[in-house]
Amino acid sequence: MHEELENFERNHVRDLVEAPPNRRPIGTKWVFKNKRGEDGMVVRNKARLPGVSSKEGIDYEETFAPVARSEAIRILLAFAASKGFKLQQMDIKSAFLNGFIEEEIYVRQPPGFESARFPDRVYKLRKALYGPKQALRAWYAKFLLKSGFVMGSVDKTLFLLSRGGDTTIVRIYVDDIIFGGSSHALFCFERMSGEFEMSLMGELQFFLGLQIKQGPEGTFVHQAKYTRDILKKFEIGDSKPMTTPMSTNTALNADEDGEAVDQKEFRGMPDIQFAVCLCARYQASPRTSHRQAVKRIFRYLKFTPELGLWYSSGSSLFLRGFSDADHAGCRIDRKSTSGTYQLLGTSLVSWFSRKQASVSLSTTEAEYIAAASCCSQLLWMKATLSNFGLRFGKIPLLVDSTSAISVAKNPVLHSRTKHIDVRFHFLRDHYEKGDIDLVHVASKNQLADIFTKPLEFGAFVRLRGELGVTGWRCVDNALIKGEIESQWIGLIALLM
Repeated sequence: MHEELENFERNHVRDLVEAPPNRRPIGTKWVFKNKRGEDGMVVRNKARLPGVSSKEGIDYEETFAPVARSEAIRILLAFAASKGFKLQQMDIKSAFLNGFIEEEIYVRQPPGFESARFPDRVYKLRKALYGPKQALRAWYAKFLLKSGFVMGSVDKTLFLLSRGGDTTIVRIYVDDIIFGGSSHALFCFERMSGEFEMSLMGELQFFLGLQIKQGPEGTFVHQAKYTRDILKKFEIGDSKPMTTPMSTNTALNADEDGEAVDQKEFRGMPDIQFAVCLCARYQASPRTSHRQAVKRIFRYLKFTPELGLWYSSGSSLFLRGFSDADHAGCRIDRKSTSGTYQLLGTSLVSWFSRKQASVSLSTTEAEYIAAASCCSQLLWMKATLSNFGLRFGKIPLLVDSTSAISVAKNPVLHSRTKHIDVRFHFLRDHYEKGDIDLVHVASKNQLADIFTKPLEFGAFVRLRGELGVTGWRCVDNALIKGEIESQWIGLIALLM
């Protein structure tokens, strides 16, 4: 706490003044947090004193504070791996305290540290405090843009700086920064360290729960620590492992007659996309059958804690998407499930499994809606990647339904498709504009199938591997991707 108050004084954050008669000062409270590293050990203790009651229109006007999307982080990791440069990480100490603010804001003296001489006075802020919602905006505006960085046109947490023909890429998440470039990347750190109190944490290894291994062959991204922590939390150690996260015979419903389950068990489920999304549909009133389905996910994770995403170095950076749908798969409302994913070269950077908002009357309609969702994500990625200097023509969108492709390519309304909501027809619009190219793919090669329904072991492992989900080994300080097949053979023999 003393260190925090010293930061205030060093950065000239506030002035102790008489309380103005017509302004109510903002309250403050101490907030404590431990910052952990890749191994879960505490690397830094933090005590923060945020303001907690600023009101829009009175204490501030603009509240925008961008935060990076998860797929934006993966795009940067895949791009860096492809270009062969390593990402570094740095931490800004008291980043929010470096941004000046335009509004007049008054805060009470911190609890336990009131002035003995002037206990009734308040502080007038000269710079942003953590709690006021304009703090992030002030932090972005003060340094990055004024130092020659260009903010991403779509992604407001991405900054690029060109210098001598080289480009430095900076990605910011609050006061954590990852950066890299083809050369002179440390110039970014040197320039910022002259302005802020900060520390270089070295090569990027842990960010937002992701464990990251960078090597000349590529980058491996996984969550082994999180997986082991969640298995320990739910005491899965004695359970037999499973080869897939969900049985093909699973057909969950509301199960109104089942025994009620403590909903707290569902708050930390890992990202096994389709299986988790299916179970999450029933988290408002979970029953015994739903708990059993979740336990199977854990049992699958028990055997696969080291699996992750492999991003190869030297990979071509072309963009494409896949979409699929399971028609009327939900047994309660008969809504369909959309499954899509997007690749940057051979790197899986974005995906989702989602129940559609409306009931589809045919497989064609369900596939068409899924393709529209995939198209939307591809257009966002295209705009984001333009800031990296990448340009794309027609982006391939692979669909295994020839009838859905025909609906998009043929503007004539038929009796079976005239009811499709107009918002989904932007798929046809962007096809006609030349933004995307709808391509047919055989059902057996439709990898998005893994996001729409449970699969048997052989199909599941094949699709998972083709998506780039794999294991890794370190041999002579080099990353080697690939699962150890003997483990799977031994497990199958054990479970047969």
